[in-house]
Amino acid sequence: MSDAQFSFEHLTPDTLIDALESVGVRPESGLLALNSYENRVYQFQDEDRKRFVTKFYRPQRWSNAQILEEHQFTKELEESEIPVAVPIEIDGTTLFEHAGYRFALFPSVGGRTFEVDNWDQLEMVGRFMGRIHQVGSRASFTDRPTIGLDEYLYQPRKVLENSEFIPMHLENAFFSDLDRLITVLESRWTTDWQPIRLHGDCHPSNILWRDGPMFVDLDDSRNGPAIQDIWMMLNGDRHDRLAQLDTITEAYEEFHDFPHHQLQLIEPLRGLRMVHYMAWLAKRWQDPAFPRAFPWFAEAKYWENQVLAFKEQLAALEETPLSLSPQW
Repeated sequence: MSDAQFSFEHLTPDTLIDALESVGVRPESGLLALNSYENRVYQFQDEDRKRFVTKFYRPQRWSNAQILEEHQFTKELEESEIPVAVPIEIDGTTLFEHAGYRFALFPSVGGRTFEVDNWDQLEMVGRFMGRIHQVGSRASFTDRPTIGLDEYLYQPRKVLENSEFIPMHLENAFFSDLDRLITVLESRWTTDWQPIRLHGDCHPSNILWRDGPMFVDLDDSRNGPAIQDIWMMLNGDRHDRLAQLDTITEAYEEFHDFPHHQLQLIEPLRGLRMVHYMAWLAKRWQDPAFPRAFPWFAEAKYWENQVLAFKEQLAALEETPLSLSPQW
């Protein structure tokens, strides 16, 4: 069965409970589905009234070695006193299998979403991001991939070309602008950076807030440029983004050298994420959760907006990259 054809239809409540009981955990409450589409994630309470989260991994996406490499990274972060959701070890392992599904168990770490427009929170996140990258730079992943054009541009281009989502009347404009974007991204992409282990998907929803930040969901963790973990926290107009960047940088540099030379990668990385995201939805469409969550993906209006988004991103790539250095 291909990755595109796979669905979680056989992951029934009974299968979930049997899987948890197979590692000695007995749910007493119902399993509350959390907001996750790539995997299936549930919160529950056990017989001792302890709250847990369990993640059932999408088969065929990551190998066991790749999952365990992510788990080991979170353990390293925890040992450096960085607030991160770490999988629970039972009988010497953090990765379990039942009925063909692999899963992990985490303590429940509730909190509200990190507020990117809260300067105190942004400063604290910048400080912890410096610490995360301090740990991440000690070694590289050997099994997990490194961010690059093949995974984020060329493979997605093939997926979109072979899909049936793009309306016929938009095909020429869509692929013409997509290919223009790819050409510009190729010219702007540089590899003069030292790959480090990253969170990989550090958008605000993956940072929970209580008395401070809690970094969750390192499922997309991989090697790449440090700026990948920073640019998604920047929003608003250029003035706003520069102010946010200044706050992050000052806090980040308490623990790790800020990658100023990587600022030129912000807009290329945004372009890569745009193309990769469309292809990800197309690849996962056979999973019933996706049409329910993203019904607009199959509408012509969405693809019309993507043609406009390509043009806007091309314009953004022509702008002078963000910089904290004086400009004359």
